[in-house]
Amino acid sequence: MKNITLEPAVDLLAMLRRSEISPMELADEYIQQIEKLNPRINALVDFDAERVREQVRAAERSKLRGPLYGLPMTVKAAIATAGYRCETGSVLNRGYIPAEDAVVVARMRRAGVTMLGTTNCPEFLMAYETENRLYGRTSNPWDLEYTAGGSTGGESAVIAAGLSACGIGSDSGGSVREPAHFTGICSLKPTPGRIPSKGHLAGSDGPFAMLGSLGPMARTMKDVELLFEILSEHDETDPTGAPVQKRKLSLEELKRIPIGVFEDDGMVPVTAETRQAVRDAAEALERQGFCVRRYRPPSLELARQLWWKLFVRCGLMLLEPVIKGRESELSETFRGFLELARRAGPLGGDELLKVWCDCSVVRAKLLEEMREFPVLLCPVCAIPAFRHGERSWQVDGQRVEYLDAMRYTVWFNLLASPAAVVPVGRSPEGLPIGVQIAGRPYEDEIVLGVAAEVEREFGYVAPPVAIG
Repeated sequence: MKNITLEPAVDLLAMLRRSEISPMELADEYIQQIEKLNPRINALVDFDAERVREQVRAAERSKLRGPLYGLPMTVKAAIATAGYRCETGSVLNRGYIPAEDAVVVARMRRAGVTMLGTTNCPEFLMAYETENRLYGRTSNPWDLEYTAGGSTGGESAVIAAGLSACGIGSDSGGSVREPAHFTGICSLKPTPGRIPSKGHLAGSDGPFAMLGSLGPMARTMKDVELLFEILSEHDETDPTGAPVQKRKLSLEELKRIPIGVFEDDGMVPVTAETRQAVRDAAEALERQGFCVRRYRPPSLELARQLWWKLFVRCGLMLLEPVIKGRESELSETFRGFLELARRAGPLGGDELLKVWCDCSVVRAKLLEEMREFPVLLCPVCAIPAFRHGERSWQVDGQRVEYLDAMRYTVWFNLLASPAAVVPVGRSPEGLPIGVQIAGRPYEDEIVLGVAAEVEREFGYVAPPVAIG
């Protein structure tokens, strides 16, 4: 029997509109899937079946019918969701329940979603593996011995396993893209401000206003596009936002945009299957009539170095006052981040000023380098999902360390540009491998359009735990 919870969100919405299923019936399907699988993958951290049903009954009584009416969704537990635990994975925030929604969550509710709950994340979001002392680790629905990624690992796991139709995460260094790649779903890191970040509880100030953004995650690119269309709107109180006109591009217009493709960054090797996934995606676009050429922007490494200084070293400076005197309560994963950041030390005033200036210089270089190829196709990560706790790997005869393996997303955080992930290949262990499609700032619709064309020949496949 077909599992309805694994269907695309756009198809579920069509069924709801045609009254082929009621919001309550659909909610009950997801409740059953959650009760069956969440104990195994440990991804939802605040869920109550009766609260979900009461929410549906209240929506039916109100007669309000938004564009997402009746669609069951989830939110990363670092984005303020009124009435739900949003503890950013830390015992320091144990029991925190926001009184007000983040802007994006308020928009979701107005659109009519059925809120299922909030999802697990690493402590203060500073890891590519979702594990903390509050709720433990989240497992990958493709293999429970592997991580679902981070920092939006709980969200990626529930969507991949059919515990949620789609959801919202956040990304300052790959955090909606790495988990999507690890679990075989789609995601978008938008240009900062396209979806307002107000209400992101880990902070979106200073350098993180440029590095980070809130982004949609779903099983298909059509679903990601739909969420972006509904939730992206300028918020006049958001200092990172801009009143950007939404664009509709035809397939012919998209095909006139040259695409640069590179299989590695020339510094850290990727697995053979990762390389093949990028080749397969490039060949699929060529067959469809796109102009795809080998090209790797020369300034990527400069961008990565600046991201590291801002994310890791500034991140430490922002978090030190929060954790002072309570380090014994921190998770092992987060203490690993602190150790790494402290070895480098805080940024002094002169160095911080130089980093800010260098950001403008390097971003300008990257934009110049992307004139000929406004869209880039490349890996998401050097490796597929890794086993819980692993921190180094042998790739192509070379030892690759944890943060180096994850470096393939951070360039586009520094550039403050959109980047999407689409599942394409498989590792020898059968784990998903995604590819990344990135563009220039505010050209989110181009990225979404190209990603949708990549998906035509590949896309989501249900993981074993969801169909077993």
